[in-house]
Amino acid sequence: MAILTSKQVTKNFGGLTAVNSFDFDVPEGSIVSLIGPNGAGKTTFFNCITGFYGFDEGQIFFNNHLLNGRSPDRVARLGITRTYQNIRLFTNMSAIENILVGMEPQLKRGWIGAIIGSKAMREEEAHAVEEANRLLRFVGLAGQGDLLAKNLPYGDQRRLEIARALAGKPSLLLLDEPTAGMNPREAVEMVKFIRNLRDELEITILLIEHNMRVAMSISERLTVIDFGSKIAEGTPEEIQRNPRVIEAYLGRGAATGLATNDSDPKGL
Repeated sequence: MAILTSKQVTKNFGGLTAVNSFDFDVPEGSIVSLIGPNGAGKTTFFNCITGFYGFDEGQIFFNNHLLNGRSPDRVARLGITRTYQNIRLFTNMSAIENILVGMEPQLKRGWIGAIIGSKAMREEEAHAVEEANRLLRFVGLAGQGDLLAKNLPYGDQRRLEIARALAGKPSLLLLDEPTAGMNPREAVEMVKFIRNLRDELEITILLIEHNMRVAMSISERLTVIDFGSKIAEGTPEEIQRNPRVIEAYLGRGAATGLATNDSDPKGL
């Protein structure tokens, strides 16, 4: 059963169509990658899902809830959280404070309780801190809660951003290039970590990934987008040998050579 469904979604920026009549399904409990060349429309589609962009045509459903017109905070409350291609932590806040910010959509006590310092508010705050520390341990940052986010190594900042996204208790987690800027060893560790997220927390994961080795190794299904349109969809094995995918990444000559020689596409 699909947890997320996109039907004919189109997003225009003036005369540029960034996402074009895009149909897309994410099966519940799966790890799915959205791949394509730079500027293909992948992050724009993420922004449409999460309410950062309105879109011009089509519909997006999440667990049978229509997402059209919902603001980012309302989307988060439904159970969709995300990370970003360029890390967006609150750099001058501590690691644990960053996670507590991510919990805001799930907190129940309002501003009145905060002002009067009610018992219920104090209990909720204590539980939030306990949960934030648990998430720090889960992502491998135990004992680093008091460090400023900007003082963490790059790979740990990536993990902290994921911890902040997990703080919203998502059933669908969107990861925008989670291995960007990582060396091969760090990328391998991140792949293991993402699989663990899905298996232990039983959440669905949709990611954008430019590292083809990562995308092919982690994904159960891949959808390829180019110039805003879907050009291929399937298993990693099917995508690796799809001539339209090879052409999009490597040019028409590479696709022709693949059809002629039946050789493995370089870089995929």
